[in-house]
Amino acid sequence: MGKWVRSDGVISLRPWSEADVDEMVACLNGDEEIARWLEQVPQPYTAAEARIFLSRTDETTFAVVDAEKGGVLGGIGLKWNDAHDVAEIGYWARLDARGRGVTTRALKLASSLAFEEGAARVQLRADVENVSSPRRRGSRRRACCARRTGTRASGDARAG
Repeated sequence: MGKWVRSDGVISLRPWSEADVDEMVACLNGDEEIARWLEQVPQPYTAAEARIFLSRTDETTFAVVDAEKGGVLGGIGLKWNDAHDVAEIGYWARLDARGRGVTTRALKLASSLAFEEGAARVQLRADVENVSSPRRRGSRRRACCARRTGTRASGDARAG
């Protein structure tokens, strides 16, 4: 269902496609946690909403898939600022993929892609009340950042 953009051997990122519509609906429709944290995901979530999402051009988005089986585990996207030097990352994971490190792995892969595309900084879009969301230990900030400096960055994303 599309060529992988990035993979760590456990999960892979690949572009979404029309063939993913039914799987997107299965992942997102009726999921109370996704509805709680992602106001841009309407409920009920239908094939029409999935197709609208696929037609958007304001974000670079990827399906997060199982590297071996290819099944959709979640989604991740990069939204660039006007200067194209800051990428904000938003993400979600399907219910049965949560708690397995899927989003942490996806964040690392998406961050490396953003830096390769010229980002000077990557910001994680996560609500501080979402305690299961990856973020720097002890941080209560709304957004975590990584800079292209080769140093360890908050959110456990690594630059460079």
